[in-house]
Amino acid sequence: MTDFKETDPYALFASWMAEAEASEPNDPNGMALATSDAQGRPSVRMVLLKGYDETGFVFYTNLESKKGTQLAENPNAALLFHWKGLRRQIRVEGSVTPVSEAEADAYFHSRPRQSQIGAWASDQSRPCEGRFELEKRVATYAAKFNIGTVPRPPHWSGFRIAPRYIEFWKDGKFRLHDRQIFRREDEAEPWTIERLFP
Repeated sequence: MTDFKETDPYALFASWMAEAEASEPNDPNGMALATSDAQGRPSVRMVLLKGYDETGFVFYTNLESKKGTQLAENPNAALLFHWKGLRRQIRVEGSVTPVSEAEADAYFHSRPRQSQIGAWASDQSRPCEGRFELEKRVATYAAKFNIGTVPRPPHWSGFRIAPRYIEFWKDGKFRLHDRQIFRREDEAEPWTIERLFP
């Protein structure tokens, strides 16, 4: 069985992410994001991790999308990273807070200009009559912001998930997988580390 020697989950995550970036052909930073509404009804979709450090894991979205509205109602979420080629996965559960305005601005302006235009054009998660309606909206905002910097839309920002629980899973022969969890209820507390049966 794997000997998990690392006692810092962020260092272990960085090591696994570096291996994924070197071997995975598409979006090694792709992660399943699970949210739920005020009634506890769950929803899950794939998003991209756009930053992480000892304060948590960051992604960006339209705040008026389904995930944005659910997180406003219930600021808790779960993540799943699955790297099929490496036969590994990482689960994260924690509370969610908005990123700062400065962080959102900095990331928004690092995106390709067409992606910035797209953030204005898309009423994410809401009904669309067809592809032509979307393309027409893209053209409209491209003309509107033809010159100069594209401002960040007020309805577009990011969220940070501060983990209470992180699980590292590695495939084992005969389904005798390796699982190690890091758990804490408060960021000021040290991590509790446990091995789990597969």
